[in-house]
Amino acid sequence: MGGYIFGVDVGGTTVKMGLFDKTGLVLEKWEIPTRTENGGERILPDIADSINAKTAEKQYKKEDIAGIGIAVPGPVNDGVVNKAVNLGWGVTPVKETIERLCGIPAEVGNDANVAALGEMWKGGGQGYDSLVLVTLGTGVGGGVIVDGRLVSGAHGAGGEIGHMHVVDGEEEVCNCGCKGCLEQYGSATGIARLARRYLAKSDKPSVLRGGEISAKAVFDAVKEGDLAARDIASEFGGILGKGFAMVASALNPAAFVVGGGVSKAGEILFDYIRPSFEEYVFPGAKEAKFELATLGNDAGIYGAAKLVLDVTAQG
Repeated sequence: MGGYIFGVDVGGTTVKMGLFDKTGLVLEKWEIPTRTENGGERILPDIADSINAKTAEKQYKKEDIAGIGIAVPGPVNDGVVNKAVNLGWGVTPVKETIERLCGIPAEVGNDANVAALGEMWKGGGQGYDSLVLVTLGTGVGGGVIVDGRLVSGAHGAGGEIGHMHVVDGEEEVCNCGCKGCLEQYGSATGIARLARRYLAKSDKPSVLRGGEISAKAVFDAVKEGDLAARDIASEFGGILGKGFAMVASALNPAAFVVGGGVSKAGEILFDYIRPSFEEYVFPGAKEAKFELATLGNDAGIYGAAKLVLDVTAQG
């Protein structure tokens, strides 16, 4: 087995790339633009060109590279992405294409699942072999690891916890086409929606009135003792805690590792999530810990590298 690994995280704007050694030490990081025009036809050739150029620059031989791990924003089944809307892709054979263009073995996974692997390996999930990574960003993403292995599901859609139904009577439609999804309340945009609805119905004074409403603004106000903001955070935490309880009752993870932009609020998030979690969770799954993710935007490249290491270890 070669001593080096490329970790690649394909996003809608940029492709993050990293060169690792087998211990998980990142030797170099860089980015290239994600060219999504014409159905994203240049994305994989651009990635291959960058990897081939870096291999030549380092004067590595092909056999020096253990593999290329790739995280993509869509369901993955046997190295094939069924659909990645943000990239313009339909059915795309990522593994086969990269292996052909680079002459190096490749492994492919869904970005949220791969990020969970990264956090377990080198981030906030170290020490746990069964965890759920929850990313609270523009949406709510999930990555599931049980006994050290990714759970991708039969069709690559395992871990889509943001689209669990948690609220009845919702009239707005989620991006997935359903209503009342966890993502509509637990994401950054979801908190802002809850805040606007609360402020429209309540006359309670708040620093949030008249300013830009965002997840950061809500939790900054919470930390300042704003009573309206605390009410909003309680509603947010109540819904999210209920969602976590549903996940825990099914999977019994040792920990939830929480990342994404909303997690920048810090440990105070858990003060609002735990009460609802403990109210709804099956007692046998109640001991789950809550941890903050620590790798940030690098979780994907770390997890992609670990994807390669895990496969080579099995083989």
